Amino acid sequence: MIVNITLPDTSYDITIDKLKTLTIDKKVVVVTNPTISNLHLDYLLSHLDIKDLSVVTIPDGEQYKHMQTIEDILEHCFEHKLNRSSMLIAFGGGVIGDMTGFAASLYQRGIDFIQIPTTLLSQVDASVGGKTGVNNKFGKNLVGAFHQPKAVLIDPYFLTTLPTREFSAGIAEIVKMAVCFSKDFFAWLESHDLTKEENIKVAIQKSVETKAWVVSQDEKEKGLRAALNYGHTFGHVIENETNYDTYLHGEAVGIGICMANDTSVKIGIMTQEESNRVKNLLKKYDIPTTYDIKDVEDFYEHFFLDKKSLDNKIKFILACGIGDCKITDEVSKKDVISVLKDF
Repeated sequence: MIVNITLPDTSYDITIDKLKTLTIDKKVVVVTNPTISNLHLDYLLSHLDIKDLSVVTIPDGEQYKHMQTIEDILEHCFEHKLNRSSMLIAFGGGVIGDMTGFAASLYQRGIDFIQIPTTLLSQVDASVGGKTGVNNKFGKNLVGAFHQPKAVLIDPYFLTTLPTREFSAGIAEIVKMAVCFSKDFFAWLESHDLTKEENIKVAIQKSVETKAWVVSQDEKEKGLRAALNYGHTFGHVIENETNYDTYLHGEAVGIGICMANDTSVKIGIMTQEESNRVKNLLKKYDIPTTYDIKDVEDFYEHFFLDKKSLDNKIKFILACGIGDCKITDEVSKKDVISVLKDF
């Protein structure tokens, strides 16, 4: 299965299939972490036909998604004398993909990279669309660049070793796509078990097609693409408050989806029954839907560090029922605070 994404300055294929042999006649650095290296590096190397290849292994976890790790990747590239025609391969989950893409955008003002995502979350969302970056003390992904990959190679085989919790975190992003863009897809998700191989392949395909369609219309997130941050405005605050070591990204998004839906119900653009359907689908895969907010005002103030906020107005992505959404900066502080107090 191949999904093509066409943008003003480039186009590339997203391939969903067993990995084929990749022949590259240039210097290549594979960026991965110890977990993926131990599980799958031999499998990857057996599918690479590259004369000059090296591997840089960086620490595993969102807490290492910072500029020092980018420096470590770049230092490896300089030590191995990569040039402007060289290439990086991101081999791992969303953290690896984001940092590899960002390092590729910086090295000698930009070199090519390929995404080979190994987690469900990165396969259905993070690997597609060219968003790269790192976190800092002010928030998530606040330092970065748009840098599109040359190709995305999605091999469902990698999911066979994915822990259940990581698998569920990826499902949160699939639910996000369906709630925002497809009522039919959401109904399909309600009636199919995603732990079955044939079903998860369909879900990956539908999610990738949705993401590609959105990005092709709005590469730099001037409008429509911001809708893909449904659940993220709240979720990023949760990740920041818990120092990125309590919840997986998809888990924080799951909670954020519930907060966003409560806001939608509050302002009358979603019914309680629709909100419950979304929550029940998340619960089906043990995705958390509750969070204990310690300081409501402080939580609210964190919204202003969100990249989508502008001129002291907070942009929220809210579901309009199931299958549609809207981006708005007109939700009153009173309504948001009221929702946050319920948590």
